[in-house]
Amino acid sequence: MSETFVGIDLGGTNIKIGLFDAELKLVCKTSVTTDADMGPEIVIDKMAQTVKDLVAEAGLSPENVVAVGIGTPGPAKYTEGIIIKSTNMPKFKNVPICQMLVDRLGVPVVFDNDANVACWGEYVVGAGKGVQDMVFFTLGTGIGGGVVSNGELVHGCDENAAELGHTIIYPNGRKCNCGQRGCVEAYASADSTARRAAEAIEAGAESTLKKVFDEKGRITSKDVYEHLAAGDKLAGEITDGTAEALALTCINMLHTTEPKRIVFVGGMIAAGDALLKRIRDFFEEHIWTIKKEEVEICFATLGEDAGIIGAGALARHTYGQQES
Repeated sequence: MSETFVGIDLGGTNIKIGLFDAELKLVCKTSVTTDADMGPEIVIDKMAQTVKDLVAEAGLSPENVVAVGIGTPGPAKYTEGIIIKSTNMPKFKNVPICQMLVDRLGVPVVFDNDANVACWGEYVVGAGKGVQDMVFFTLGTGIGGGVVSNGELVHGCDENAAELGHTIIYPNGRKCNCGQRGCVEAYASADSTARRAAEAIEAGAESTLKKVFDEKGRITSKDVYEHLAAGDKLAGEITDGTAEALALTCINMLHTTEPKRIVFVGGMIAAGDALLKRIRDFFEEHIWTIKKEEVEICFATLGEDAGIIGAGALARHTYGQQES
């Protein structure tokens, strides 16, 4: 009987589900709307039924499914399988999601933070493959992260380790949404990158971005990188600020966990080498000189399927017969 693992990426808008074989090759995948406003019972019923339908469509039987992995935003009690609350799913409060799925599917379920799950996917079959120690940053509206140390995800005593976006790099710096000041998220997330550009234009900086700001009333990080490619000076300065903040955080993580690889994922990596080279250059500028560091700084490779791949990989790691 072939081993099959299910990976679920539960978001506030969509539920992505994939089936994977024992080698973590994708068998098939689907996506359905979450309908979070219907409440957890309805959402989890839909999730379970979609898994059953996908298994049937793949020509498999329920007995082929060894385990299910889930990734979703926190906060949560991951070892207990409970979603404490979710900003994207306000009706999800103290929901025992793992046990509810076990009751519906009859197989073991493992649960983790969505950033940790994506990190695990990159570690197992993506940009982190072949190393034992890796740090992972998600560059989106905010900055999330994951840390793999000696081949295992780092969770911490209260299961909230790897909040890398809230590493303080500039004491008494910009106010972060978390309440702290000087977090890397306040400088280098997609939203913060765009906000710093808008603030500069409002303060009188000359830039081709001003036309975008005047027409739309806002600027996106995508706008910044598009105008950077066209040679805009302000876009270059803003990108330098983002890259330096990320480089400083890389250095802090290097000195904390000594990863072999530091991986970035998220919409901002579409900026390509214009961002990556700057991060690497600032890293070399600020890192100590007492020894040469061999850490590799790179972009993720799994794309939009990282969540389901990581969840499937986590299910295999936790309940599979052996790692491949």
